[in-house]
Amino acid sequence: MLDSYVWGKVERISPEAPVPVVNVGHREYRLGGAGNVLLNVQALGAEAIACTVIGDDGPGDILQHQLIERNLSCEGLIRSDRRITTIKERIIAGSQQVVRIDTETDEAISDHERKQLVFKAKELILGCQVVIFEDYDKGVLSPEAIAEITEFANECQVPTVVDPKKRNFLAYRNTTLFKPNLKELREGLKVDFDVKDDAALRSVVQQLTETLDAAGALITLSEHGVYIDYQSETHHLPAHVRQIADVSGAGDTVISIAACCVALGLPPRTIAGLSNLGGGLVCEQVGVVPIDKELLKAEAVRERLLG
Repeated sequence: MLDSYVWGKVERISPEAPVPVVNVGHREYRLGGAGNVLLNVQALGAEAIACTVIGDDGPGDILQHQLIERNLSCEGLIRSDRRITTIKERIIAGSQQVVRIDTETDEAISDHERKQLVFKAKELILGCQVVIFEDYDKGVLSPEAIAEITEFANECQVPTVVDPKKRNFLAYRNTTLFKPNLKELREGLKVDFDVKDDAALRSVVQQLTETLDAAGALITLSEHGVYIDYQSETHHLPAHVRQIADVSGAGDTVISIAACCVALGLPPRTIAGLSNLGGGLVCEQVGVVPIDKELLKAEAVRERLLG
């Protein structure tokens, strides 16, 4: 999806309604949604390729140009004349966001487009080390597509890492690492529990992996840190004390780091620890920003996650 930022000044109230009139100064487009995952993976030193369906429209052209500008592959882009490209437009006056305008659809892609998506994904999987399912509930990923892509990846022995949303939560079966946040975990399994109770947390995560036949799960717990159950190991790592400026994009950073770690075959505690550090580091920055690899490495050495 595309993020649009419109900066301007407010000098009067509209005569038509009690709302501010924003005189536009300038506009900026950025990669949003799964695009931020691409940028994080790239920042970590890996090659990221998006495989998705976007609109055959002006915003789609801008999105494609954004990918090219950042040296990201467009090989997996499928353009659809039935679809609009998602734009999340933020109107900002001074330092205050006045309103956000979302132009999007969550209608499922057509059967023909689903087949195109699966074909392209399979083609790309043959040359990659990990698949990230970044689900935003916008109708691109269906249970059928998820099953076909996961089955093919498993046949190719390519790990699959999932950042789920509510609609397809239970559709991600037989994946390598499933990464919901606490809210998604509770809603997805329809359970409530005290996150401070380690036994209860362990039980719910075990229920999750058994329900989905997942090889492992990484749960982000906000101020309570992260919990991982993977390769017969469980670890609950606390959050690090930080000056939080903006939590936007933290989940994208976590899934990106976790996926790269899984691709490299790193141990569970390292996966959880690096993901936890990275998610916290980007929260110290204002706005959605990709991880700084050198900062992450320095903190990881201090925390003895890396030698």
